[in-house]
Amino acid sequence: MRYFAQDDAVQSKKATEIMERRLTEAEPGFVSLVALVETVWVLSRAYDLSNHEIVAVVEGMLQSDTLVVENEQEVFTAAAAVKAGRGSFADALVGALGIWAGCDSTLTFDKKTLRLGGFELV
Repeated sequence: MRYFAQDDAVQSKKATEIMERRLTEAEPGFVSLVALVETVWVLSRAYDLSNHEIVAVVEGMLQSDTLVVENEQEVFTAAAAVKAGRGSFADALVGALGIWAGCDSTLTFDKKTLRLGGFELV
């Protein structure tokens, strides 16, 4: 978060040092799904970034040679859904992970998630 937000002089400097000098293709950083969803949530809620801006951050992570993103293809699918205006990142990721896990559909009470496809209303 500190690398993307650049909002704390000390922590942002350390985060930048890690991202730009310590991580390499041979020794990349790992971004778990939990950390990624938390990052998206913070960028949205605390920093009030638009979906377009948040997707740009996620795409930057996916394109980075020095980061390995857990379930990269499902994250890409979720980002594409958000970019197309079909739903939230978290919902799109839940749906994409359901497909990855071999589920026929993901059950939901939220009618809005039906725009994403792969969801079934309960």
